[in-house]
Formats: sequence, C-alpha cells, structure tokens
Amino acid sequence: MPRAIISPSVLASDFGQLTAECTRMIKGGADWLHMDVMDGHFVPNITMGAPILSCVHKGVPGIFMDVHMMVSNPEQWVDDVAEAGGALYCFHIEAASDPIALIHTIHKRNMKAGVAISPDTLSTAITDEIGNLADMLLVMTVYPGSNVIVAGTAIFGADDPPTVIQTLKDAVNSAQAKISEARATGSTENGQ
Repeated sequence: MPRAIISPSVLASDFGQLTAECTRMIKGGADWLHMDVMDGHFVPNITMGAPILSCVHKGVPGIFMDVHMMVSNPEQWVDDVAEAGGALYCFHIEAASDPIALIHTIHKRNMKAGVAISPDTLSTAITDEIGNLADMLLVMTVYPGSNVIVAGTAIFGADDPPTVIQTLKDAVNSAQAKISEARATGSTENGQ
C-alpha cells in the first residue's frame, strides 16, 4: 500500500515570507510542497515561475517541489523548472501537444512526470501508455483512494500546522487500510 504523502499548496501561503512558510511546512511534517505555476493563459491567474522556485529550492534544502504547471505550453518550461530544483513536473493533458514526448523530456531532466486532467476533460484523454509512463496522475476533483493530499489554507492557515498535517496523514492511512481490508474480504462498508 502506498504511503500517504502530504503536499501543502504554497499558493495559500504568505508569499512575502515564502521561504519561511515552506520551511514551516516541511518542519511540520509535510512530505512535498505543491507549487502552482500559472501563466495567465491556460488559467486566468499568474503566480510564480522558475526564479521563485529556484529561491525556494535554495532556501529550503532537501525540499521536494511538486510543480503543477497550469500553463499553455508546458514543453517550454521543463528545463527552467529542472534547473530551479523541481522534483515533479505535472503538466495538463489539455495543454500538451505530445504528452508522451513531454513525459520522456521530463524524465531526461531527472524529474518525476505528473499528468493533470481537468474535470471537464474525458478520462480517455489519458491513454494506457500515458498512464503507464507518468509517475503521478492529478485528477482535478475529489478522487477516492488518492494518497497525495494537496491542502492550502487548511495547513498554512492553521495555528498548529504539524497537527493538521499528521491528522491528514492519519486519515488517509486509515481510509487506505479500510479499503484494503474491504477488498481482501470482498465486502464494503454497506455490506455488499
């Protein structure tokens, strides 16, 4: 069973204290930090880019940056994000002209490749080949059975982030154990 991975969304942090906020999350038990990169084209907002990622990487040694690329040309930014210290490069299937080639490019830069899918995109957009090559699939909706929890204000806004992080990990691990047990016994919670 995969372990629970908690990846607080940095978008909910105080950008004026970004390195301190990221350090606070890692010290609080977060496994990854979810960095939303938005270009103002694929999505209407503009957030951060490689220079900010690089500063965070330098300021928080050992950080695993889960970089969610909400950009219209994800192929363009692979090298920049790799050089900035990105550990996982997650692009949107809707924005990629050749997702398989892009996954190979990401892997060549020693990053994990993630593929995101928007709620209004048919799941068939992620072929078996893409699913098998990707290291992570990000479904832009609540998806049962996930083991990577991305949370923003729930963690960054909490008085005690370490307790919130541990509570989330415990909840995921408990749910996974129940699902595994139900599968092993062939039952579900409602007795079917």
